[in-house]
Formats: sequence, C-alpha cells, structure tokens
Amino acid sequence: MRVATLSISTSRARGTSDAPDRAAPALHEYVTALGATVVATDLVPDDRTIIGARLAGWADGGQVDLILTSGGTGLAESDVTPEATRDVIDREAPGIAEAMRLASQPHTKYWMMSRGVAGLRGRVLIINFPGNPKAIAEAGAPLLDTLRHAMALLIDPDQH
Repeated sequence: MRVATLSISTSRARGTSDAPDRAAPALHEYVTALGATVVATDLVPDDRTIIGARLAGWADGGQVDLILTSGGTGLAESDVTPEATRDVIDREAPGIAEAMRLASQPHTKYWMMSRGVAGLRGRVLIINFPGNPKAIAEAGAPLLDTLRHAMALLIDPDQH
C-alpha cells in the first residue's frame, strides 16, 4: 500500500513558524502501524486551491493508494481542508470520519469540532486527520483493521 501524507499549515509552509511540523512524523508512524509505505509527502498552506490541487495530483498520478492529511479541519476561518477534499473526491466515506470523531471523544472535550472528511477519488482513499500529533494516533487507532480491508478492496477489487 502506497501512501502520501499532506501536512497543512500556513505558518510552517511559509516558514514563519519556528516550530517543527510534528504532524508529519505522527502520520508516518500511523502509516507504519498500518503496514504501508510513505511514497510522497508535502507541506502546504491552508489554501483550498493548493490543497485540492495536491490531493487531485496525487490521486490521479497513479503512484498512491491512500492519502492522509493533517491539519485544517477545525472551525477557524482558515481551516479549509474538508472543503478542499470535497472539491476533489467522487464519493464520500462518512463512516470513516465519524469513527475518527467518536474515537477522539474519550481524549478531548473538543472532539465534535473536527470537520474532517474521508472519500474516494477514483480508487484512491483520502482521509483528513486532525493536526494535533497525539490526536492522529488517538483518532486513527480504531481504523487500522478497517483501513487494511478497505485498501485491499480498492487496490485489488477482483480478489475480494
């Protein structure tokens, strides 16, 4: 399974933050737990057009099976990752995003503020994770087995 990870942070993408991108390593740890390989990674600002172009480019490029994003899923006006994702997906997979929110509930009282979405562009699954590194593991842990099964169906539909 080939995975691309996209960190979304205006301050880090523009070099105005001294803080390192801790979400990217957390996504990479998640990919390892999934038993997959990161084949592409990028850091972009909170810009709907830029995010959508990166997602579509990867999904249409034939080099990835799964795209995981981190950041831009909250209620701030600049949080546009869900909108950019909806701009490029063909079909939504709402159960994945709902499961992530529910998995976050025991860990934060702000779990319901996440607006992350998941969906398909062709046979590439795109999932919006929170930007907080700890939340990536907490929200994603319950999905590991389901994602392995979903990806097997998408990668080789004739075998299932």
